[in-house]
Amino acid sequence: MNTTGVNESADNNGQKSISFPKTGQLLAVLLSGAFVAILNETLLNVALFQIMGDLNIEPHLAQWLSTSYMLVIGVLIPVSAFLVQRFTTRQLYLSAMTLFLIGTVLAAISSSFGILLLGRVIQAVGTAILIPLMMNIILAVIPIERRGAAMGLIGLVLMFAPAIGPTLSGFILQHLSWRWLFILVAPIVAVTLIFGIIKLRNVTSTSRPKLDVFSIVLSTLGFGGLVFGFGSMGEGGGGAIQNYVTFIIAISAISLALFVWRQIKLSSPVMDMKVFIYPMFSVAVVLSIIVMMTMFAMMLVLPLYLQEVLLYSALMTGMVMLPGGLLNGLMSPVMGKVFDKFGPRILLLPGMIMLIITIFGFMQLSLESPWLVMILQTFLMISIAMIMMPAQTNGLNALPAELYPHGTAVLTTLQQTLGALGAAIFISIMQNGEKKALAGITNPQLADTNAAMTAGVMDAFTVGLILACLGFVVALFVKRVAGHTASGADSTEQNIELARKPATVKGK
Repeated sequence: MNTTGVNESADNNGQKSISFPKTGQLLAVLLSGAFVAILNETLLNVALFQIMGDLNIEPHLAQWLSTSYMLVIGVLIPVSAFLVQRFTTRQLYLSAMTLFLIGTVLAAISSSFGILLLGRVIQAVGTAILIPLMMNIILAVIPIERRGAAMGLIGLVLMFAPAIGPTLSGFILQHLSWRWLFILVAPIVAVTLIFGIIKLRNVTSTSRPKLDVFSIVLSTLGFGGLVFGFGSMGEGGGGAIQNYVTFIIAISAISLALFVWRQIKLSSPVMDMKVFIYPMFSVAVVLSIIVMMTMFAMMLVLPLYLQEVLLYSALMTGMVMLPGGLLNGLMSPVMGKVFDKFGPRILLLPGMIMLIITIFGFMQLSLESPWLVMILQTFLMISIAMIMMPAQTNGLNALPAELYPHGTAVLTTLQQTLGALGAAIFISIMQNGEKKALAGITNPQLADTNAAMTAGVMDAFTVGLILACLGFVVALFVKRVAGHTASGADSTEQNIELARKPATVKGK
């Protein structure tokens, strides 16, 4: 029985030929839904200052509105390889957008921090389904020689959407309350959902793979506990609290070790660790983690610093960060075409050098000029566009097609979870730097608190610089891979047949 919505017919030789819905229409549906969902990763960054005052919460608590979004995505994406094989394209997309709509409405009407956080978590569940679905479909239907350009479109969503989040948020907050960040998004999500109902067709086959529940429990404890533990470091308190945090981190590390060991032993793992035997995939994972941690940490720390110390308005903060977001999104498809023609190194190495110089610039300058902050932020986002897409595409190209679902699950899980971890760590570093600078001052004045926060921000930038230097060293080992599929006109069908192979064998 054909459960995919893909049209199959036999040719004169009795071979099956496969015709898919128009790729452009398929991508339009997926990208429109993903854009709205991923936009919400950073939409609240500029609003945290207002939310802190409205709900009377501290920075370490407010940052969970952003961190939890990435954390939930990272915790749930390990299941994505199972979901992609078990359910159809339409089922996954429509379920994801419905959940996202429910979370958006709940956040819009929330009356407390707990309800607002719950709405964000439900939003994140929908996003966690969309991201791997989009990437797996690209890998299945796009031939390898044109995959860089297609991944560039994904980069337009994955990088452009969160990049313009602070700008859009700042413009809205200048005139309305933070609740309108959700009220205005809800009808857009509803329209996108209707668009999917009408236009989206199935392009994947289904099977009935086994889901190891114990593996999911271990990954949740591991990834979730690490982010929660590091995020709690900024709460301070020492003594029992410090022991509590250390205990959580230790349990999380043990859970992750057991998760990896179990995946190696299982015949049908949730995340197949064989992806790491391909060196270029492993390199791509390391680079993506470093850049994701640095990007999200900078995009959390910088808006807080601009508003609390330099007294920028929400609109000014958003406008300062706008050019970088626009250029990041516009350059991603261009970078994809350059990758297809020349390979990854021509983008990766200059991108890492630019990232290092930009962070060093943030550390050396007072940041009192909006124009100076805008220029540095622009170079930051350009460097990220030069790194993320080439690293990811080259890494996934190194895998055989039967490992595509697991490769995207591993890559996206580590990106999102460690992006959340990076944000939590950087906020903790900033707050601990503040406390250290204020130590011994009995009645701190405004100048003292501003100087203390500046010191904390510089500590966070220092860690970011170290990560960027490490990323440059890793980038030196990147080599272009030809992939495991044939080139030419038949490569698309071979990609599709390989992607369908596990399900076909299952059904025999």
